[in-house]
Amino acid sequence: MNKKDTIVVFGGSFNPPINSHFSIAQQVVNECEQVEKIIFIPVNKKYEKDGLLENEHRYNMLKLVTDKNENFIVSNIDMNGNRSLYTIETLEEIQKQYQDKNVWFLIGSDNLKELHTWKRSEELVSKYRILVMERNEDKILDIIEKNELLSCYKENIIKLNEEIRSNFSSTYIRSQIKKQKNVRYLMPDEVYEYIKRNNLYME
Repeated sequence: MNKKDTIVVFGGSFNPPINSHFSIAQQVVNECEQVEKIIFIPVNKKYEKDGLLENEHRYNMLKLVTDKNENFIVSNIDMNGNRSLYTIETLEEIQKQYQDKNVWFLIGSDNLKELHTWKRSEELVSKYRILVMERNEDKILDIIEKNELLSCYKENIIKLNEEIRSNFSSTYIRSQIKKQKNVRYLMPDEVYEYIKRNNLYME
């Protein structure tokens, strides 16, 4: 049996966190035997994104779910500062916390296409393994071959199982809440009750 020596960083707005976020994370744990923990890292409210709910609410909703799964953790590392961290900064901070572990970064193939434009991108792909989920009709090998930086470090880019695909629909869920539609079965019960209790996403 493989040693569980890897921490996977899963960043996002989680606005709100929904079933597919947790489903993807659990599938990663199931598929990658060396993965010990998935760390959910919600972005700072100062991240430039329309309609982003306050840090406290998004953190609380994630924590309600992650506290019930021994493989999941939520971190407020990106929420503590006066700006949103660059991905490389986040990974470096997590590596400091888990010095004896490998740190991997989980993204969708849409983000892989833009990775070469990110801050300190070469350092990012050379120092850390990148776990990639295919989205829509994307083919990860095609994306790598068309990009000089990714081609140089292709051994650090890991394609997840074909069946693990990411098509998150937090945007759709927010729109349904505004229309007062029932979204109970699209997210964990804890998140659904929290949204109802705090009257979130109505405006």
